[in-house]
Amino acid sequence: MTPADRPMMHWVQAFLEAQAAELDAATNTQLAYANDLKDFAGWLTPLGKHFATATQDDVEGYLIECDTQGLSASTRARRLSAIKQLYRFAFEESWRADNPAIQIKGPGKKKSLPKTLSIEEVDALISAAAAHKKEGKRNACLMQLLYATGMRVTELVTLPVTSARGDPAMLLVRGKGGKERMVPLSPPAKAAMAEWLVAWDKADDAARALGKPSSKFLFPSRSKAGHLTRHRFFGMIKEFAVTAGVSPDKVTPHTLRHAFATHLLAGGADLRAIQTMLGHADVATTEIYTHVVDERLTALVMEHHPLSKAKTTKDDDAS
Repeated sequence: MTPADRPMMHWVQAFLEAQAAELDAATNTQLAYANDLKDFAGWLTPLGKHFATATQDDVEGYLIECDTQGLSASTRARRLSAIKQLYRFAFEESWRADNPAIQIKGPGKKKSLPKTLSIEEVDALISAAAAHKKEGKRNACLMQLLYATGMRVTELVTLPVTSARGDPAMLLVRGKGGKERMVPLSPPAKAAMAEWLVAWDKADDAARALGKPSSKFLFPSRSKAGHLTRHRFFGMIKEFAVTAGVSPDKVTPHTLRHAFATHLLAGGADLRAIQTMLGHADVATTEIYTHVVDERLTALVMEHHPLSKAKTTKDDDAS
C-alpha cells in the first residue's frame, strides 16, 4: 500500500501515536492536532487532494480559507504548525519526499498582555473559596496552591496525594511534555494543604470502610479521570468571583497564574526564577510580564511624581 492509498485519518493517527510515544505529548495537545488536521483533510477532500499529494499552494490556499472564515491569527498559526509537524513526520517515515509546508511563514501570534488581578482581588477570591460550607478546605487548598505556585490548572488538579505528605516545603510538579520542576510553597499554602489533607484522610477512611478504593489524587472526584476536572474548576473559580465581588469575566485559573508571576515580579523576584517556577521553556515567554509591571510603574509615576503633577498644573494654567 502506497502512502497515497492510506486514508488521511490513518496518517493523522500514526502521527499522533508517534507524538505520544516520542514526545510524551499531552492529551489536550494531541486533541488539538487531531482537530486541526481533520479540518485540513476535510478541506482537501472535495479538491480531490490527499496529504500525500498536497502542494505548497494547497497549504497556502487552506490558510487563506481559514483567514476568510475569520479565524484568529493564533488559530491559523496553530493549524500551520500542526500541518508542518505532520509533514515532518511523513518525511521521516518516507511517506513523502518533501515537506510542502516548510517554507510557509505563519501569521504569528500577537503578544497581548495577560489579564491579571490585584492582591486584594486574589485575597477576596481565596476568602470566598474558603467560605464554602461543604468544600471550603478543599477550595481553599486549590486557590492557595494555584496562587502560591503559578501552576497550570491541569498540573494542579492532577497532583498526586503523595505530593502533599510529610509537610513538604516544595511540590514536585509534572508539567508539559512530562517535564518535572520543583515549586516552593508559601506558609498559607502549606497550612491550607495540611488542613485539606486531614479532611482528605477522613473522607478516604470513610470510603474504604464502604469497600471503595483510595484515590491517588489530592483533589479526587467521581469524574472518569478520577480527579477534579479542568472544566469543573473553571466553573468553580467563576463562582468564587461572584461571591467575592470580583468580575467573573476577568477571573480564570490562568489569571491566577498571571497574578502569581506579576506580583512576584513587581516584588523584585528574578525573571529566571519565575521562568523556572512557571515551567516556561523560553524566558521570552516569561518576559511578557515585565510589560504588565512596566505599565503599572508608568501609571504610578504619572499619578504620583511631583514633576508630573507640576507639568499638569502648568498645562491647566496655560489653558
